[in-house]
Amino acid sequence: MIALILISFVVSAFAVLVFMRRARRHARRYAADMPQRFHKGHVPRLGGAGILLGTGVAWLGAGWPGDPFNTNWPASAAALVLLCMAPSVLGGIAEDVTQRVSVRYRLGLTLGSALLLCWLLGLGVHRTGLGFVDAGMRALPFMAVLLAVLAIGGLPHAFNIIDGYNGLAGAVAVLVCLAISHVALQVGDRQLAAMVLCLVGATMGFLMWNYPSGRIFAGDGGAYVWGMVIAVACVTLVQRHPTVSPWFPMLLLIYPVWETLFSIYRKMARGQSPGHADALHFHQLIFRRIVRVAFTDDEARQLLARNNRTSPYLWMFAAMSVVPAVLFWRNTMALMLCSLLFVTTYVVAYLMIVRFKVPRWLRH
Repeated sequence: MIALILISFVVSAFAVLVFMRRARRHARRYAADMPQRFHKGHVPRLGGAGILLGTGVAWLGAGWPGDPFNTNWPASAAALVLLCMAPSVLGGIAEDVTQRVSVRYRLGLTLGSALLLCWLLGLGVHRTGLGFVDAGMRALPFMAVLLAVLAIGGLPHAFNIIDGYNGLAGAVAVLVCLAISHVALQVGDRQLAAMVLCLVGATMGFLMWNYPSGRIFAGDGGAYVWGMVIAVACVTLVQRHPTVSPWFPMLLLIYPVWETLFSIYRKMARGQSPGHADALHFHQLIFRRIVRVAFTDDEARQLLARNNRTSPYLWMFAAMSVVPAVLFWRNTMALMLCSLLFVTTYVVAYLMIVRFKVPRWLRH
């Protein structure tokens, strides 16, 4: 497993370096007045391509003849997953380069990739931990596939929403993947553990250039790789192993999922389209109202310093869901209660920041 992490790390780090040096021209197309822009200068957004290459090479290496890494994952199966993911990830990369692929088309691509994955891999959400829902899905089997398609097609966009500052979404993806690999190894599923650990290595190779220097961003392509791989791993883990609670992935991913749902509600309540970009996400409020201004005469350095100081707040916030998810991965009731507690904490914290009632010690 460690060898696979190293392979993905090296390939990703080298690929990201190449993109960082050779693909700066497209960064000029990213408008300076975008509401989600919190950096100075023209920064390439092709980190996701490097993450995809690092992950893909390690996946294919895991299926090398003779199974040297003891993953029981043929290269043909890994290649099939990559091919199914390709439409959505390439659509995200196209948006990173051109800024001309609409949200509607990208959502269609992610749902299309999710449908392919569910069809070819036989994926479905057959358990929810709610008796009346499970009974309905047994009566209507296509509902299990529909839920899986929505989960796999929607999570990439959730990661895209929280990908606002250097190291934020990447570190959250690493925490989530490590949690999935831990549970997968607990139930003896080395294939799933290898799948997400390769993504960990590739993400670390990207983060080496992204945090704290901010020399390249993951872009939509990176968010789509994280979301799609993690969603497939979660659906597969619960489907294969009855001992894993269906609420384990729910609590594990509650931060990006609830951020997305809350953002949709917030925008619709204001009469805006859910696809409309704004600067009122939780991480953006922390940047504006909690993170202190860095004392430097250089505006670009000041913005970079504040950007980097924002991410650790969200890392700790995400850990509030990841840690209990790992501790209670078999206990559905405990996972449900922790999910409710996280949602309540999020809403209370959001309202406190909006109303300027943040404790002074937190601002310091």
